[in-house]
Amino acid sequence: MHVPVLVNEIVKLLNLKKDGIYVDGTVGDGGHAEAILRQLGSGGRLIGIDRDASAIRCAGQRLKKYKDILTLVHGNFRKVESILPKLGIEKVDGFLLDLGVSSSQLSNPKRGFSFRLEGPLDMRMQEGSSVTASHLVNNFSSRELASILRKFGEERLAGLIVKAIVKYRKKRKIETTTQLARIISGVIPLRKRRTHPATKTFQALRIAVNNELELLQGGLESGLKFLKSGGRFVVISYHSLEDRIVKHTFLGWARSCHCPSSFPVCCCGSEEKIVKILSSLIRPSREEVVRNPRSRGAKLRIVERL
Repeated sequence: MHVPVLVNEIVKLLNLKKDGIYVDGTVGDGGHAEAILRQLGSGGRLIGIDRDASAIRCAGQRLKKYKDILTLVHGNFRKVESILPKLGIEKVDGFLLDLGVSSSQLSNPKRGFSFRLEGPLDMRMQEGSSVTASHLVNNFSSRELASILRKFGEERLAGLIVKAIVKYRKKRKIETTTQLARIISGVIPLRKRRTHPATKTFQALRIAVNNELELLQGGLESGLKFLKSGGRFVVISYHSLEDRIVKHTFLGWARSCHCPSSFPVCCCGSEEKIVKILSSLIRPSREEVVRNPRSRGAKLRIVERL
């Protein structure tokens, strides 16, 4: 069964109330949702949202004993401004986002997220959407592909990898995960990397296919609008691009002035601080990483609405 990351910290930091209303915007396999639901009473409520229909089905099965206080929604957390009003919800006591790919997505070869498992080069979190990783790899120009790898994967060897991809696809279409992984490994030997040579390329393609960073920025802003005074917003990210967006968004909310530091007086007319930052960056303990290797790299940030 899926093991949720930093689950004890989340239960504590959300400051859960028995009758509170909470949103898990990336409910996934339901691990964090289950921990939250255990703390709620009959007057509480959890809204679980996920763009992956299979995740909603999985969470529904896992959490069926909490059906009286749980509402699952197949949709994107970016659209909470339309989702919550339809459920009669004006404000919530807490908002949680656990970003990245879920355990069930990674372990299912048919979804195409893992370079270790043979499967179609898909990577769509929302099944049925038009663009797949295979489409990008086989149809985008070398310049476009290199831009994706540099921007979303921070891949320093993007040019070398893309050159190998373009050379290969002239002879044969790239259709599977292991096919792409072999192409990358062929130009970047394993000994040159601490992690698998395909790691950053697969990350970059996944982010591009699912438009993850743009949706994250919009989701943060949308979620804040529904947060009560004293409500808390918790985000777990797994790589520097996501964490950078979360960090700077939270810092922006926590500033009362956005003028350059050289200005002698405030000229921006900015509102007062919207949130206070409750903690610096929180990471999993060494014990948790040993127990759950997928927690490695997780970064938690939290703010409270003023």
